[in-house]
Amino acid sequence: MVVLNVLAFVAGATLVLFTLRSAVRVFLVPRALQAYLARAVFVLVRRVFWLRANQRHEYRRRDAVMAFYAPVALLTLLALWLTMVLAGYTAMYWGLGNYPFRRSFGESGSALFTLGFERPHDLPTEVLMFTEAAVGLGFLALFISYLPSLYGAFSRRETGVAKLEVRAGRPPSGVYLIQLAWRVGRLESLKGLWKDWEEWFVSVDESHSSFPALAFFRSTHADESWVTAAGAILDGASLYVSSVDVPRTPEAEFMIRAGYLCLRHIAQFFWIAVPDDPAPTDPISIERDEFDAAYDRLAQAGVAMKPDRDQAWRDFAGWRVNYDAALIGLARLTMAPPAPWSSDRYADRHYLPPAFPWQARRRRAASPDRGASSDGASPGAEPPS
Repeated sequence: MVVLNVLAFVAGATLVLFTLRSAVRVFLVPRALQAYLARAVFVLVRRVFWLRANQRHEYRRRDAVMAFYAPVALLTLLALWLTMVLAGYTAMYWGLGNYPFRRSFGESGSALFTLGFERPHDLPTEVLMFTEAAVGLGFLALFISYLPSLYGAFSRRETGVAKLEVRAGRPPSGVYLIQLAWRVGRLESLKGLWKDWEEWFVSVDESHSSFPALAFFRSTHADESWVTAAGAILDGASLYVSSVDVPRTPEAEFMIRAGYLCLRHIAQFFWIAVPDDPAPTDPISIERDEFDAAYDRLAQAGVAMKPDRDQAWRDFAGWRVNYDAALIGLARLTMAPPAPWSSDRYADRHYLPPAFPWQARRRRAASPDRGASSDGASPGAEPPS
């Protein structure tokens, strides 16, 4: 019996420590650390939501269902953490000799939720009850303080997405962005837009690394998405520097670099297969005839285009290859609304992110990488001036 008590106490303490470690990685460490318990919860909850948000339903209904996905997954994770702490302390109380099991369970629940209907009968039990009460209050305090930070970052992200609709339409399009700027005679104003979106990408990179669940929080309107907005602004800048006959614009080039680094970092956290060092000649999801149609549309609108269309295509592909895989993967992961050159690049079927490392390794083996550069950038993929 003594051996069983010791084993129960050690197992319970291990479970509690594992739970605390998971919560610290999710709530307190300000970087993209893998928390496998949280990842497994989000994947399992997504399986449940997929029953009501599959291809058999129209997109607006699917979007309405998936709007609850991230909040429900977070609440489920909190409930799981509390359940694991409850179970771990129950085992420790039983290991201290607080029989029967129902009494141990009552002491654990009374301490965790600070109800106080059970009183300790010895000093070790009293110490455990104090620590469990502190853990329970700490979990609730962390969760309550986590939400304002989460929604503050969400608000900053969505402000940029909503503002882009004014310039790029709905759904957002990089081609329309340039066409509208030319039509109103303010093509030079895009320099300020590139700077604003460089800051937006830096902010999203930081916030979505600290709060990975933010990637699944959907925009306030069903036909808006942070992923499709990012794709539209990157495509607009890529078309601008590769095809529009204007002096070289470093603001656009810096914005593209900030954008593809942001998308790659987020995609790599979710174990989406993304080449770290793509070559300028690697294939992209945009076909040459699609680029030609965009080129002709801008030319017909009166935009001054570079005369060498073939070189413009090579330069555009050299920019697009840096963010192509990450953009398509994130659009698929987040079930982004239909938008040109981003969420329309894959078949409309369910994508379930890997929950465990071996699943990610298996998928990477099926899509081998080209190799990583030191900072995740790909200088060789940027076209020459």
